[in-house]
Amino acid sequence: MNKTMAMILAGGEGRRLSPLTQDRAKPAVPFGGKYRIIDFTLSNCVNSGIRQVALLTQYKSFSLDRHIRVGWNMMHAESGDFVITIPPQHRIGTDWYLGTADAIHQNMYLVEREGAEYLVVLSGDHIYKMDYSRLYEFHQEMGAHATVAAIRCPIAQATRFGVLEVDEVGRINGFQEKPDHPTSLPNDPDSAYVSMGIYIFSVAKLREYLEADAADPNSSHDFGKDVLPAMRAEGGLYAFDFAAATTASSKDGEVSDYWMDIGTLDAYWEANMDLVSVSPSFNLYDQEWPVRTYQVQSPPAKFIFAQADDEGGRRGRALDSIVSGGCIISGKVQGSVLSPNIRVGSYSEVTESILFDETKVGRYARLHRTIVDKRVTIPEKIEIGFDRVADEQRFHVTESGIVVVTQPMVDRL
Repeated sequence: MNKTMAMILAGGEGRRLSPLTQDRAKPAVPFGGKYRIIDFTLSNCVNSGIRQVALLTQYKSFSLDRHIRVGWNMMHAESGDFVITIPPQHRIGTDWYLGTADAIHQNMYLVEREGAEYLVVLSGDHIYKMDYSRLYEFHQEMGAHATVAAIRCPIAQATRFGVLEVDEVGRINGFQEKPDHPTSLPNDPDSAYVSMGIYIFSVAKLREYLEADAADPNSSHDFGKDVLPAMRAEGGLYAFDFAAATTASSKDGEVSDYWMDIGTLDAYWEANMDLVSVSPSFNLYDQEWPVRTYQVQSPPAKFIFAQADDEGGRRGRALDSIVSGGCIISGKVQGSVLSPNIRVGSYSEVTESILFDETKVGRYARLHRTIVDKRVTIPEKIEIGFDRVADEQRFHVTESGIVVVTQPMVDRL
């Protein structure tokens, strides 16, 4: 991976994850207890041997900037390695990032200053494991100008994504955006290639196309809509099968093609619930491919058991759950994900829920299929997730019935 740099697009507003993105960028949203969403893409970079990584930020970037500064400062600056955040700097104009391609174009000076010959462009809001060195090897082998990582998807489901039309060797011949009738793979009539938003470019060729795109007043300055179709016309654009670069899952060591776009609150909840299942599709415990993050200085988790009293005693327990450091559990937790430093009060129940850092659940409270934001104090005896009509009057409720609770919502009760 010599002469290879990565840029991660981390500036989206994340509106569909609101209110979790009310005060933070989407890549900074907590996930899996102790992690942030961005940690998975960053870990892929480090594990793949990419040591120069720039995150292009824009909206509500303070939380993300702080996480990178305190949690990803392990690189050796003397060796030219770094993980940094870059906001819009108006180096070539007065605009914010106008699109994915424009974000890279505004920062090509950094790529060239570091002498990179290849640039990996990534999204900062996906959960997956991928060895980018295999993408790099394929790119070189094909002599490509650009290579797009693609995942096989059943034809019936591919209508929700951007589909790549490819030939037998993986050359991209066309693009389809959420087509009614997706084009299948040449060797697999039941599947289509879906773009993952993961690209590798030869830098010299990329600059040529970015400059042409910047000069086009009709362009939306987007890779998928503008730059890649232009590159396809020259014939140097290829698709790379994600399954060839993924890592082992927890399912008996079998290779997994797990890739999750955390685009909605329902998808976010489902991805977290997968982690606490008996055989999760995504393995957090893979020692060969560690996921790094900022390690909060917290004491070990504790579960309270007290002798029976007039109210039947206190029995703190957690079943099929992730419980992070610093948590003190006096009630019952089941099928849930708990971030650091959470207090679950006596006689309370938390089921199929996600609790962010420093949440306090009052005594006798009951939470079901609920996402609780950071530093929220849940009142005693309240019930959330059992009566949709009542929940919609007090909190944010998704289409599938997941309840999201923030402190301002609690303050209005």
